[in-house]
Amino acid sequence: MKKAFILPIIFMMGFLLQAQDSIQTQTLEEVVLNAGRIALPLSENSRTIQIVSQADIKQSTATNLAELLLSVAGVDIRRRGAGGQQADLYIRGGSFDQTLLLIDGVKAEDPQTGHHTLNIALPLELIERIEIVKGPAARIFGANAFTGAINIVTKKDLEVKAMLSAGLGSFEQTQGGLSLQLEQDNSKQIFHVSRNTSQGYRYNTDFRNLNLFTKASFNTQGQPIDLMASFIDRDFGANGFYATPSATDQYEATQASLVSLQTKINKENWVFTPSIFWKRNQDEYIYIRNNPAVYRNLHISNKVGAAIMANYSSSWGLTGMGIDVSQVSIRSNNLGARDRTQFTAFVEQRFSFNKLDVTPGVALNYFSDFDFHAFPGMDVGYAWNTKFKTYANFGYTYRIPTYTDLYYADRNTLGNENLEPEDAFSWELGFQYHSTQNQLSLAIFNRDTDNLIDYVKFDEGALWEAQNFAALSTTGFEFQGSQKLHLWGQPQKLQLAYTYIDDAIKEVQVPFSRYAINSLKHQLSATAQLQLSKQWPASVNYRYLERTNGTNYRVFDASLRYVSSQITWSFIGNNLLDESFSETNLVPAAGVNFMIGVQYRIN
Repeated sequence: MKKAFILPIIFMMGFLLQAQDSIQTQTLEEVVLNAGRIALPLSENSRTIQIVSQADIKQSTATNLAELLLSVAGVDIRRRGAGGQQADLYIRGGSFDQTLLLIDGVKAEDPQTGHHTLNIALPLELIERIEIVKGPAARIFGANAFTGAINIVTKKDLEVKAMLSAGLGSFEQTQGGLSLQLEQDNSKQIFHVSRNTSQGYRYNTDFRNLNLFTKASFNTQGQPIDLMASFIDRDFGANGFYATPSATDQYEATQASLVSLQTKINKENWVFTPSIFWKRNQDEYIYIRNNPAVYRNLHISNKVGAAIMANYSSSWGLTGMGIDVSQVSIRSNNLGARDRTQFTAFVEQRFSFNKLDVTPGVALNYFSDFDFHAFPGMDVGYAWNTKFKTYANFGYTYRIPTYTDLYYADRNTLGNENLEPEDAFSWELGFQYHSTQNQLSLAIFNRDTDNLIDYVKFDEGALWEAQNFAALSTTGFEFQGSQKLHLWGQPQKLQLAYTYIDDAIKEVQVPFSRYAINSLKHQLSATAQLQLSKQWPASVNYRYLERTNGTNYRVFDASLRYVSSQITWSFIGNNLLDESFSETNLVPAAGVNFMIGVQYRIN
């Protein structure tokens, strides 16, 4: 293994060990997860779950959600263009169609394609925390949480009356935003609008983003009702993003919106959480930007649904159960007019025997075009003491083909309406250690996938065609640790994460695969969140990444902020090593780039 890969590990681990004597005790605030059907504190879960806290977000080197997730162990973000305009989300070597995104517990997947998962990515200043569930999650969330799920928890309180923000950056990038919070005796509302533009880091990579968001809590002194609405409009030059790298004049415009209404009802030993929601996505793709007549696609998808979740406490332990029903439709000049009814029901029971917990459960899914499927599974954990726990979990998981998989056709790609759903059996073994000053976890995992869907071809001149082409065995292990310490009289935090993944095609060797066989083989992330003084927080992040195809690259990011009671100045630099690399489709990443920002708060 190369020195550039080993040295950060030696440095970080040595630093952690030397810092032990200088640690000061702090109170650990336990997080109760939203990303689950049984409400449990993080330390009591018997799964690999990672929290990206608000403090982590505030001090990160990221300017958008895609950049923020780059440093999370086991999470692979493959970006096209700068600013996170188009980015695909992967967990533990799966495909971008195999990860489920939720916002405040509401499923926000897109039936057209997983390429649109992060179209609904919210601005960082609106996010309270991010809950990342890794491994088989279909038993918890239903189909399409194939390799895991990510739940974005939005803020209910800005802690200020208003925030104004502005920024300037490389590639003529500009940012501007306004957030307001209004409070009455029995309600609280948040309103946000922001705009982000750039001329792009190379020909035809300019972009324009508009973000609108509101969250309102009504009847806060009685039975509270939470309304959340988000609208994100993006248009961008897509030089080489799709088709072939030589397609330099592509263009795309997307709109993503989500509206949800939720409440929580406590009644004796029961907790009910009913919700209704509407998710819409619009995608316009033009092959030659200034000549739409050559080739143009327009897809509009809608998902409308309702759900009710329930927790019941008894002498047997905790019981979770629920049902969600939704109607999905798409109208497209390429994919046609399609409609689908989806239904999910689940039940799980957590048994506690002193230090041992056992949680069996099952989910049932019905898709009107793919019938019923069941996903049984089980979590088992043993808490040796209040800090140290070992755990194991296993279960079946499942993904139905997207409408793009089934019906898409263009000059380079051909869908397949005879595709079968993907299915897999997954398991993991792990341990976790939580204390006020450090956290440590290690997990070994395996996923055996059948009927894997990928776009493949057997000679270079052929079309990419969707096929259930193979069985895939994915094995790996994952380490993550963090250490809090005091230096220079200030609190500091060090984080280290490493993931190893081995993908083995079990039945056939395919010479050309668009997506499935280029996962991250090695992923190392080392982060230092530093408090240089009370008003000067800084952060540095180093990442080493090596993909299955043998390519590797190193990325170094850094941020420096000045924080006062009302004003925060930020200076963020990304790819400071000016590394040349491509995350997907041979689209080169942006070189060295900077962003200078200011935020003014009215208390």
